[in-house]
Amino acid sequence: MPNYRGGRINEEVKREISNLIRNEMKDVRLTAMISVTDVQVTKDLRYAKVFVSVFAKDQEEKNTNLDVLKSAAGFIRREIAQRINLRHSPQLLFELDESIDYGMKIDSLIKKGKVK
Repeated sequence: MPNYRGGRINEEVKREISNLIRNEMKDVRLTAMISVTDVQVTKDLRYAKVFVSVFAKDQEEKNTNLDVLKSAAGFIRREIAQRINLRHSPQLLFELDESIDYGMKIDSLIKKGKVK
């Protein structure tokens, strides 16, 4: 599979999952804002690792929202299969992306260094 095709599939799956989480999921346990930061689909299209950033008050709420997404993976997979014409519908593996929190921490440390 050429690299550009893999990138297109990753972006298409990312766009559809973001749309599903934002507009289609009506689970009351989703209390935080969730952003899909990246999707990596394997070359055989069997698995898709979905990196999500959860903007919540505390770590417990982040974990609860991630668990809700993991439990809804079957629903999301079925909807992806209907919307995107792929040979296989990838199994979705949700991972928490901490890069935004890490960036905010580094930014605050830089600002502290400039103040002194």
